[in-house]
Amino acid sequence: MSLSTFSQLVELRAKAASIFPFFTGLFFSWYLLDSVNGLYATLFFIAMILFNMTVDTLDNYNDYMHSTAEEWKTGTNIIGRDHISLNLIRFMIVIMVVPSALIGIFLVFKIGLPLLWMGLICFAIGIMYSSGPHPISSTPYGEVASGFAMGVMITLISVYVNSYQLFTWNASLLGQILLASSPLFFWIANIMLANNICDDQEDEVNHRWTIVHYIGKKNSLLMFNTANVLAVLLVFYAMYVGVFPLALFSILLAVPLIIKQSLIFNHEQIKTKTFVCSVQIMIFGSLSLCVGFLGYFIYTLIAH
Repeated sequence: MSLSTFSQLVELRAKAASIFPFFTGLFFSWYLLDSVNGLYATLFFIAMILFNMTVDTLDNYNDYMHSTAEEWKTGTNIIGRDHISLNLIRFMIVIMVVPSALIGIFLVFKIGLPLLWMGLICFAIGIMYSSGPHPISSTPYGEVASGFAMGVMITLISVYVNSYQLFTWNASLLGQILLASSPLFFWIANIMLANNICDDQEDEVNHRWTIVHYIGKKNSLLMFNTANVLAVLLVFYAMYVGVFPLALFSILLAVPLIIKQSLIFNHEQIKTKTFVCSVQIMIFGSLSLCVGFLGYFIYTLIAH
């Protein structure tokens, strides 16, 4: 298997949707709780990436196995298009999910049972996302599920891993984490939405009844645009209430890029051409937040 084929099979280009929530949680813990656990955070990062690759591989595998459109299976799906052995796919899933689970179990013993319950929630959503008779990705709830599992839960777990020794399960802290993760929720959900908008005709053929099927492409594009606006507004609100430092005005650097990519996607929705706009919006927005956080920490270190 070539590196290019592997990259497409595990959806490497979409891994930013896991990486940025991880760093948002780490920076949040550093900023509000003044706590970072480097070793445990690194182990969680490895387990998270491995499991994310497992889910995306499983998604491609299940799409291939369940599709009734032969032309799509052999011409569009990466498994059929590149003639990848199904036994190799199954082997890859095992060698990725096992070390991910073992790292998770180790961290549970070191950090505490709350990590187990949060991990099980992510595991359940990840497996049900593309498996079973009614996978979440084939329902109107795919956007919410992906945004919650990756945008909210990864951020929450990252905060917990970095501050477990002083983490308190109260409404105030959980509300702050929810607010901090909300822009990522919308940007990640929009990646799923953009994918479904681009694939609306193929999804109909494959009996995948996504949100686009129920509200139509025009309303789906309106939802896409609204989510991008809400994500940016929530960053400003988080600064206003003190959940984010004022340095995250750096989001203004991303706004022109977000607008540009939104206009391109609104003009035409082609999987191989404009789907990437949704990924770039998430990257531009999230990267601007990371730049703001890093600027704040550098300034704090110099000031002291």
